[in-house]
Amino acid sequence: MSKVNRLAVFPGTFDPLTNGHLDIINRGVKIFDELVVAIGVNPEKTPMFDPETRREMIRKSTQHIPGLRVEIFSGLTVDFAASVNAVAILRGIRDSSDLHFESGVALTNRIVTGIETVLVIPSPEHAFTSSSLIKQIAKMGGDLSGMVPSVVLPYLETLNPSAQDDTPNQ
Repeated sequence: MSKVNRLAVFPGTFDPLTNGHLDIINRGVKIFDELVVAIGVNPEKTPMFDPETRREMIRKSTQHIPGLRVEIFSGLTVDFAASVNAVAILRGIRDSSDLHFESGVALTNRIVTGIETVLVIPSPEHAFTSSSLIKQIAKMGGDLSGMVPSVVLPYLETLNPSAQDDTPNQ
């Protein structure tokens, strides 16, 4: 009898990758045999980082995690999940608004393709972390060391023009 490979897709824009995302990734690889971190390209969004840069950030931050791969996709998440033979879509939910939205999408996806959605609640220290908040703090020159993986910090420093100004005040 052959073993069934339980593959899940963890989709998002990951602009940028946060410690909250890593929390979900680390928990997802314990639940599934393989996890695909799927970087979605959404023409209605204007990300700070291009898809290849986001993939690079994720790969550098997760290179030590077995059973994980990182891919870029466009189109519907459920179509991508079906194309890689996923049994589930992994999603993190931070609050009741996320739960309300994600449950509607999960029901639709299950009806359309039969692919289940697994909702994971983040660890308390990451419950209010969002990529939007991270970008805002980065632009203002704030300390993000506890909110993003250390390999992501240099990418974010490029968002704050004053961080690149090494000339002394005269």
